[in-house]
Amino acid sequence: MKGSTYRRCYCRDGDGKALSKACPQLSSRRHGVWAVRQELPARGDGTRRSFSRSGYETAKDAQEVLDTVRALLAVADSDDTEGQVRVGDLLELVSKDKKAPLPELDDVRRRYATGQSLTAQTTVGAWLDEWLAGRRGRRTGISRDESNIRVHLKPRIGHLRLDRLRVSHLGEMFDAIADDNETIVTENADRREQMARCKWGKPGVPPATERPRLAAEKAKLDEMPPFRQVVGPATRQRIRSTLRAALNDAIAQQRFGITFNPASHVEMDSGRRPKGLLWIDEHVRRWQETGEKPSAVMVWTPEQMGSFLQHAVDDRLYALFHLVTFRGLRRGEACGQRWTDVDLDKGLLTVARQIVQDGWTVYEDVPKTNSGARTIALDTGTIQVLREHREQQEKERAKLGAAWVDTGRIFTREDGSWLRPSHVTDRFAELYGQAELPPVRLHDLRHGAATLIHAGGGDLHAIKETLGHAGIAITSDTYAHMLPQVDRAIAEAAAKVVPMPRRGQPVKINGTAAHAALTQPAPDGESEAGSDREAEASPAGQAS
Repeated sequence: MKGSTYRRCYCRDGDGKALSKACPQLSSRRHGVWAVRQELPARGDGTRRSFSRSGYETAKDAQEVLDTVRALLAVADSDDTEGQVRVGDLLELVSKDKKAPLPELDDVRRRYATGQSLTAQTTVGAWLDEWLAGRRGRRTGISRDESNIRVHLKPRIGHLRLDRLRVSHLGEMFDAIADDNETIVTENADRREQMARCKWGKPGVPPATERPRLAAEKAKLDEMPPFRQVVGPATRQRIRSTLRAALNDAIAQQRFGITFNPASHVEMDSGRRPKGLLWIDEHVRRWQETGEKPSAVMVWTPEQMGSFLQHAVDDRLYALFHLVTFRGLRRGEACGQRWTDVDLDKGLLTVARQIVQDGWTVYEDVPKTNSGARTIALDTGTIQVLREHREQQEKERAKLGAAWVDTGRIFTREDGSWLRPSHVTDRFAELYGQAELPPVRLHDLRHGAATLIHAGGGDLHAIKETLGHAGIAITSDTYAHMLPQVDRAIAEAAAKVVPMPRRGQPVKINGTAAHAALTQPAPDGESEAGSDREAEASPAGQAS
């Protein structure tokens, strides 16, 4: 098929007609621009068409474009009439949009070989759907990605062409999410106020008077938006993570001609987890007055942990709560723990499996991370609690007989079947509510275990290994600050290692008189206070 490069200009004659090649100034090398024209395979109905584009400064630039167009035409075999029409459709579409870049040759070859459409402009939403369908990995991770795509990414940027997605688009998306957060906070507050108006009035008000008012207030409540949860920094980071992974896969597969991942460059807040705080008396009083938690992550003091365990000691799941409190297992790890992975004689417990709940579906999986698969030591108290729990479980097994479901789990339902993680969370909330303790999450018992290890003299490495963290930085940033009382005790102990100087009591160090004495026991029959008073009473210049 014919094709060429040529020079052209946009000059017109007196009647306004374009001179094109007839312009006398084209003899000058500085006049006009270079253009490309390439004949394309005929359309499906047999009509002729061509690819044309101009505006190139040099003949070399125009020739490079012509060579690319011809390479694209060669993608379809000469005997593949349908394929040639498809490539022609693609180039005709590109030719109509003068600003559209030429398709990537490798991408066109791949799409042609796999039977994909060559002319369809893939959108962000279409690629996210395709990427999610082929996603492999942990079920919970896939569910999180599906939620991020369905709730946030597709509604906000799904309509954009994938090859035209820019950092600015993502910045606008996250700005819009922040704006929506403000709206959500306001609407939630308005709904709470309206709910308060839906309560019965003062005692003694006749029901005949109250019912019409309540009906009107409830009608207003029904018209208001439901409660919604704000999209916090951590969730926004996960949204970006989903998009970044999808775009990285498109780049790795050399799809759609994209080589830049805007999700890796959009500026966002850090999304760091909130620092944990202890439920000290001041925080408890504030919570009792306002109902507000000082931080999203609150941790019981050792005394409050003891109060909870004392209240829960007769509960069927007491052993589970005891194990999580002292050894810091994750909820799913505790539910998935097997008797075959614990040696009570040696006092060792191996975390090898977990029970995961995805919506209402419960399934077994490996630990959350590679470092989550670990073996930890058990203290004497925990060993005894687990022995007693095993005896109770054997009684339940004997009572049910053939109806017992032998799952081999340490913690089960009454019939031996898997324990649903959400049930553990619900029961935990019931128990600490009955004990009138300040609220914490079940996961916060894991934080509390870290502080207990710290209080017992364990360093950050011991905490990391026990809790199964991937890196020491996570341990240091999350847990080491949570027990200031213990830090104070450690500081006091460290200070006692070094003898402190005391005025008026010179001593010799390595045979040389020291400028100031180090702390020494007071002589027999003389108190330290008395020595101090004598030193202070001596005339100036007598004390060294």
